[in-house]
Amino acid sequence: MPKQDKSNLYEGQGQTGKTMKPYKALVDTMNPQHYLARPALQHAVNVALTLGQPLLVTGKPGTGKTELASSIAYEFNKLPLFPFHVKSTSVAQDLFYQYDAIRRFQDSHDQNKSIDPKDYIDFKALGLAILLTLPPKDANPYLPEKYQNIGPIRSVILLDEIDKAPRDLPNDILVEIEKMEFSVKELDQDPFVANKDYRPIVVITSNSEKNLPDAFLRRCVYYHIPFPTSDELKTIIQRRFQDDPVIARHLKPEFIDIVNNHFSDIQKLDLKKEPATAELLAWFSVIHCVDLNIDPVLKALSQPDPDITHVIEQFKATYAVLVKTERDLHTIHNFVEQDLLKKGHVYQLMTMMG
Repeated sequence: MPKQDKSNLYEGQGQTGKTMKPYKALVDTMNPQHYLARPALQHAVNVALTLGQPLLVTGKPGTGKTELASSIAYEFNKLPLFPFHVKSTSVAQDLFYQYDAIRRFQDSHDQNKSIDPKDYIDFKALGLAILLTLPPKDANPYLPEKYQNIGPIRSVILLDEIDKAPRDLPNDILVEIEKMEFSVKELDQDPFVANKDYRPIVVITSNSEKNLPDAFLRRCVYYHIPFPTSDELKTIIQRRFQDDPVIARHLKPEFIDIVNNHFSDIQKLDLKKEPATAELLAWFSVIHCVDLNIDPVLKALSQPDPDITHVIEQFKATYAVLVKTERDLHTIHNFVEQDLLKKGHVYQLMTMMG
């Protein structure tokens, strides 16, 4: 195990003088190369692609709904991906563009500045996707530089957490997606009309926090992402961490089996917010983090008379990434203490690491 570096660790001793290093993620959970879609999800995506309908994906938070859109864009030669995060105040026009009226008003007081309405328009997910279906000569004047001269091309739109939308927005959104055209009232010109041959691919996610309108559901292809099976979790862990030189040494099947068994034990606890795949991956990376100095704690278990109390307190701190309430934290800490004393799954994986 490499030497611990404390330069980026908080010590809480009222002293100053540390220079913090640049942040480096422990695990890239958003890398589309590591996304694993089960066959049923693959079929649902292909049905949506064939019909040209939006794909509505539900599932518990952390099961990979949002990352699906990135995976689709990546597989089709890295198509442009335009995310739109739905809010309780969102309206259908927000999908196309936003007009900065305040900046326009401020600039109007500058007599040396020429006013072009186009300069105050910020095109959003569906607006950008429609513009990219057009020839560059028509689209370039309205596109950010990074998207100029690449069309006509299909793109992927992610409408994230549609269940946060106001009551009428889901139906309004589908009407706009079916029309594939929009006008900008601030511009004196014809509407932008998409070339249907380059129709965008639309992925919509929902955490099922409230019911969606029947009319909306009828016009979507639907798939629910269940929690991965033990074999799927094993594959996900191997894919996500195979390129990490520190963690790769623990990617042996027997070790991952113990991790999965331990995580299954946790999911059986009476927790208010059950952890999902994203939390498992984060926890797996934390227990292998060199800077957190977990390794000496694990090695203590191999001593003739290990200080179990010290080991417990050190290791319990890593579970903060799995739980989101004080009650759940207390529940999981009690579970870890009992598991270690009984030499259960926690004890097994810690001894294997040490």
